[in-house]
Amino acid sequence: MTTLTARRQATPRGRRPSHTVADAITMLRRNLLHMVRYPGLSMFTILGPVVILLLLVFVFGGTLGAGLPGVDPASGRDAYLAYVMPGILVITIAGTASGASITVAMDMTEGITARFRTMSISRAAVLAGHVVGNTIQAIIAVALVLGVGLLVGFRPTAGVAEWFAVAGLTVLVSFAVSWLGVAMGMQSKTVETASNLPMILTILPLLGSGFVPTGSMPEWMQSFAQYQPFTSFIETVRGLLLGTPLGWNPMLAIGWCALLSVAGYVWSMALYERTSVR
Repeated sequence: MTTLTARRQATPRGRRPSHTVADAITMLRRNLLHMVRYPGLSMFTILGPVVILLLLVFVFGGTLGAGLPGVDPASGRDAYLAYVMPGILVITIAGTASGASITVAMDMTEGITARFRTMSISRAAVLAGHVVGNTIQAIIAVALVLGVGLLVGFRPTAGVAEWFAVAGLTVLVSFAVSWLGVAMGMQSKTVETASNLPMILTILPLLGSGFVPTGSMPEWMQSFAQYQPFTSFIETVRGLLLGTPLGWNPMLAIGWCALLSVAGYVWSMALYERTSVR
C-alpha cells in the first residue's frame, strides 16, 4: 500500500497545483523556443492575411467598397479597407490554429508526447503549454497584421478603452482557437491531416460578416452567417474600432469564447487520456 501511494504521488495526476503551473511554464518555454527555431509557420500565419488584405483592398476594394450600404463610390476602397480589417484580424487568429495543430501532431508522431506521459509532468500542463504559446503567437500576428493595415490607410476611431477591449477580446478568441487547434492536432493521425483540419476555422470568417455584410448573402445562408461564432467576434472588433453598433455581439463573443475553450479543453484532454491508456 505504501509503495502504491508513493507511485500515485509520483504520477502527473498527483501533482499539486503549484507543480502544474511550473510544468505549464516549462512547456510554454519549450513551445516558444520551437516557434523561434521554426519560424516558417509563424511567417505563414502573418503573410497569409497580409496578402489577402492587400489583394482585397487594392484589387477588389473599389468595387466591393462601392457596394457597401451608404458608401460614396468615390471612396469605395477606403470604406472597404475599414470594413474588411476586423475580418482580417479575426482570420489571422483563426489561421494560428494550424500552427498549434501541426506542432501537437509532430509531438504525437515523433513520440515526444508519449515520452512526456512517462515523466512526472502534469498532463494538463503539456497541453496548456501549446495553448498559451500559440495564444502569444496569435497576439503577435494580430499586432503585425494590424500594423500593415495602418500603413495602407486603416484609420480606426477607437479610444483607449476600446483598444483595451479589443486586446482583451483578441486574447480570449486566440485562447479558444488555440484549444481547438490542439484538439485537432491530437485527433489527427498525421501531420498532413493536422495542417488541413483547422482550415474550417479559417473558412468560417468568410461565411460571416468578415468580407461582405450578411444581408447580401442568400436567405438560406444568412441565419448561419449571423449567428456563427466568428461573426460575433468580427462585429465586436468592428464596433470597438470603428464605432458601429455593438448590440449583443460582445456578450455573444464572450460566450462563444468560453464555450469553444471548454469544448477544446474537454476534447483534447479526452484524446490525451485515451491515448495514455493504450
